[in-house]
Amino acid sequence: MSNAEIKIFDIMACDVYWDFEDSRMPKETHKFLVALFPTPDVVAPEMIEKIMGYGPGGYEVKFSNEKFNNETLNGWFYDPKIPNYWYMINLPTGFMKEGEYTIEITCKDGTVVKKSRMQKSAPSQAMVSSYLKHRQKILDSFSPSKKNPLKTGYPLKNIKCNWKTLKDVDNHDAYYVYRLAQSSIPKEFDGNNLAWFDNIYTQRLFQNQPKAGLNRGEVIIETELKPNTSYGYFVEITDGNIAGDANICIFQPHQFFKTP
Repeated sequence: MSNAEIKIFDIMACDVYWDFEDSRMPKETHKFLVALFPTPDVVAPEMIEKIMGYGPGGYEVKFSNEKFNNETLNGWFYDPKIPNYWYMINLPTGFMKEGEYTIEITCKDGTVVKKSRMQKSAPSQAMVSSYLKHRQKILDSFSPSKKNPLKTGYPLKNIKCNWKTLKDVDNHDAYYVYRLAQSSIPKEFDGNNLAWFDNIYTQRLFQNQPKAGLNRGEVIIETELKPNTSYGYFVEITDGNIAGDANICIFQPHQFFKTP
């Protein structure tokens, strides 16, 4: 019989500049995210009664205890490599107020676990301002992309992806998170079915890389991709490589390329 229990690994409660194309979301949004420690041999969502997020002035939101989808922008993800579950909800109601935010999980056995962080506005404002000032130059730099496709005969393994960072264009330090999935339009991009993920958070905490993702303008896709297939990726910019340190995430527009 398993002795698994729900424990919070880390949380995010931060601003999100939502720059995805053709999205119903406004540009200024925010999110709550809670990552759980692994629960071997147990499906963590089946142990959970509810998850709530709380903030200043009586603010509260409720997480969905179902698999995340692009319609509700609310629910859980499962990472089989760790393996763990994590929950996220994206809210369209602007950037957050400064102050303390808490995520609280109530389990079916009555156990309650929670974790808090302080949100600051200045880092968010500074990073978004830097990004918007140089946005087009950054977007033009992504490779591969529709503008910069892979050449015929390009190998399907160890494909290099690169882009200009805020450090390159504005001397602004930031961290970069790369996610790749089989897709040809943003709505097809499935965060629960990634082809490859440059997980700077596990690199920072488990691989002794304190600067993981810092000013990272290039990744090598170590997975061999399928031939003649469309892939999409997006590169998230943030101000911390520990989730609880982040005040801002910038979701840059998806980039798409087709393998030879």
